[in-house]
Amino acid sequence: MPGLTIGDTIPNLELDSTQGRIRIHDFVGDGYAIIFSHPADFTPVCTTEMAAMAGYAEEFKKRGVKLLGISCDDVASHKEWIKDIEAFKPGSKLTYPIMADPDRNAIRELNMVDPDEKDARGVSLPSRTLHIVGPDKTVKLSFLYPACTGRNMDEVLRAVDSLLTAARHKGKVATPANWKPGDRAVIGPSVSDEEARKLFPDGFETADLPSKKGYLRFAKV
Repeated sequence: MPGLTIGDTIPNLELDSTQGRIRIHDFVGDGYAIIFSHPADFTPVCTTEMAAMAGYAEEFKKRGVKLLGISCDDVASHKEWIKDIEAFKPGSKLTYPIMADPDRNAIRELNMVDPDEKDARGVSLPSRTLHIVGPDKTVKLSFLYPACTGRNMDEVLRAVDSLLTAARHKGKVATPANWKPGDRAVIGPSVSDEEARKLFPDGFETADLPSKKGYLRFAKV
């Protein structure tokens, strides 16, 4: 589906939420934010996801990342739904705002429409979309899940850590498959060995591959 994707500026929408009126760019501010959609309030998978995100909220906060939900029901419905979410996961308070999009215009602008899931009136519902937005208000990473598949919050957190690691090193490194914090990163192909020695004074390791091109280099970050 065409629409908002990595590298695009997130639309500066202004919507009502469970914590008052929110303008997206002001909410993001000079940090990172995760904007995530849900098909509807009072639905089973969405309730587990919202509770899971509430449980991870402190971890995201430690990293300077804000959370912002959106669902196509109104604010009054969201506030009632929060009671169920918190009851499902005792001890976790839902501290992040949930935006309301009852006319479903916002989900279209945010590219969060599921073409296969419709309500009783035949109107498209939001997909399980998640955008990680950077300080420059552009989309850095997106996840898109169908309604039948709940999101894995460990992977969302891992993706945030990867983005923050790359940003901290000004794009000179990337994270390999199954990377997690504490693992080695790979040095980008635009970085010469000479520059790499300056960037990583403790050294780096080059994988010995049949091509002998020396492109796969690992360093502690």
